[in-house]
Amino acid sequence: MLRYLRETDPLREQLTLNIIKTLDLLSGSNGLDVGCGGGTQALMLANAVGPQGHVTGLDISPELLEYANGFTAKKGLSDRVSFREGNFAKLPFADNTFDWLWSSDCVGPLPTTNEIARVVKPGGSLNIVFWSYEQLLPGYPILEAKLKATSAGLAPFAKGSKPEAHHIRMLSKFKEMGLTELQASTFVETVHAPLSDEMRTAMTDIIEMRWPGVETELSKDDFELFQCLTDPDSPDFVLNMPDYYGFYTYSVFKGKVPIS
Repeated sequence: MLRYLRETDPLREQLTLNIIKTLDLLSGSNGLDVGCGGGTQALMLANAVGPQGHVTGLDISPELLEYANGFTAKKGLSDRVSFREGNFAKLPFADNTFDWLWSSDCVGPLPTTNEIARVVKPGGSLNIVFWSYEQLLPGYPILEAKLKATSAGLAPFAKGSKPEAHHIRMLSKFKEMGLTELQASTFVETVHAPLSDEMRTAMTDIIEMRWPGVETELSKDDFELFQCLTDPDSPDFVLNMPDYYGFYTYSVFKGKVPIS
């Protein structure tokens, strides 16, 4: 997981910066990054709120938190960014602690209870961000449609789940939580040839991680085609296309804790 996060950071960096710019986080504010992983986005958020602000990163993985602490120290931002181990289902913070909350690609669905809103001050914002769509296999729309219908393609949504549990329905969850000033938007990032070595590595990792364990859910012919297109050692590896083009989207959902 740590290797994957490090190698795919370049793929998401500019898109994440673009999203953060739209949030209008107040200079000097105090925020929480839920599911902070290796800390890259926590540092971006710290830069957004300036030297008088502070960001706390929360993650369940000690390994990722150890890396995040070291990475932050190397960047000279340990006085502005701190990390804590914990679970988003039971946040280890008092009520009304933070001015805003950010969570991007947090593993598993966020709770629909008021737990994540509980730690945000009245008037503060909740900002939930996640990968929502992709086209990574240009010229193979039928295969990619079949991949999207697999368990891996649907994750974190699962077959049999209620429609209202889908992450794209986040606004309805926010409404249930009593949040106000609800907003939603989608950001697109394109990837095209020629690919730098760094971007090629990132895209190879994304393709590998996007559809694991799909063999049992595809026909034999479809799986063989999938392997030909996604195996870096294959002469038909999709990233070897001289005119490769793909894109992916992130969706952003925002709401505010009401002022009583």
